[in-house]
Amino acid sequence: MKILVINCGSSSLKYQLIDIEKEDVLCKGLAERIGIEGSRVVHEPTGMEKVTIEEAMPDHKKAIEIVLNSVAHPEYGVIKSMDEIAAVGHRVVHGGEVFNDSTLLTDEVMDKARECIDLAPLHNPANIMGIEACKELMPDTPMVGVFDTAFHQTMPAVNYIYAIPYEYYEKYAIRRYGFHGTSHKYVTERAADILGIDLDKINLITCHLGNGSSITCIEGGKSRNTTMGLTPLEGLVMGTRCGDIDPAIIPFIGRKENLDYDGVDNMMNKESGVYGVSGISSDFRDLEDAAKEGNERAKLSLDMFESKVKKYIGAYMTEIDHTDAIVFTAGIGENSISMRESICKSLEHMGIKIDPEKNNVRGKECIVSADDSPIKILVIPTNEELMIAKDTMNLVK
Repeated sequence: MKILVINCGSSSLKYQLIDIEKEDVLCKGLAERIGIEGSRVVHEPTGMEKVTIEEAMPDHKKAIEIVLNSVAHPEYGVIKSMDEIAAVGHRVVHGGEVFNDSTLLTDEVMDKARECIDLAPLHNPANIMGIEACKELMPDTPMVGVFDTAFHQTMPAVNYIYAIPYEYYEKYAIRRYGFHGTSHKYVTERAADILGIDLDKINLITCHLGNGSSITCIEGGKSRNTTMGLTPLEGLVMGTRCGDIDPAIIPFIGRKENLDYDGVDNMMNKESGVYGVSGISSDFRDLEDAAKEGNERAKLSLDMFESKVKKYIGAYMTEIDHTDAIVFTAGIGENSISMRESICKSLEHMGIKIDPEKNNVRGKECIVSADDSPIKILVIPTNEELMIAKDTMNLVK
């Protein structure tokens, strides 16, 4: 069964075509600058040279049309006919409280997805545009929505209700939702396989550490708590996002800098985090290089990130009766040897003991804890596209 996975942004579209039985990626690509001059699709068929198609893409429908033509192209395509695509899995950022699992995208479901636009005004409209374009171009092909927030719908109320007047939850659904759910779900299932523990019995702390970062407490294979909140701004220090701050800072800076809410929101989302502290970059590799050269603010930003990660790991371990493993994933979690070691070195008193030699690895699935570590430490490269394809296959079947 071949599943096409689509991830639409406001001006871009990422895709993969996956043979789900073999878990093989047949091709992948990126359509960029949709609705902007200079648009193009970079198509990468497995085992062949990548192809760049420079063509005007005024909207997502045209972008998907070019993608579908590329996938089935006689020269650089990987299928002979569109009939080979059994279903399309779409990433949708926010499912609100309506969606606690992936679902077939019927007309009724699409109406409910549109109701979630207020909760993710920057992401959901683009996701929905991609779905609608696919439905128009592939009317007989099943469509499945995989929601970033769905995995976290198992959180108890004590972890998702904010301590503000309860009426705002009732009126506007203001609560913790959490994000990166597809990634946390994928690494949870892989960790259970690797450790030989039943999924409904495994307890983990999963650390999705990248430019956007979140940590999730897993109890019995399900999300119990997570660091991101109503939006992806809450929680850890990130590339350009501030994470947890005193909320009184928002009106204070607004008054001092004569910024309206949108201005402060832009500052917190795009000018803060390790970029705001270091003044150099949001790329952790740049910061590590600068810190080695003696840049104190670069070192401070890295130390702040590390401190927040350790804080949440420790806090989440108190929520579950035991912890089987700590899992590192995403760009930093998979590739930063020094950051993994620094985080774990300070947690040895909690039974988290890393092996420096085993930890000398990047982007590879492995156990990096010491043999005598009571709590295992795993590196698992995330694969959100495969998780979307698996959910899609299960629903279509």
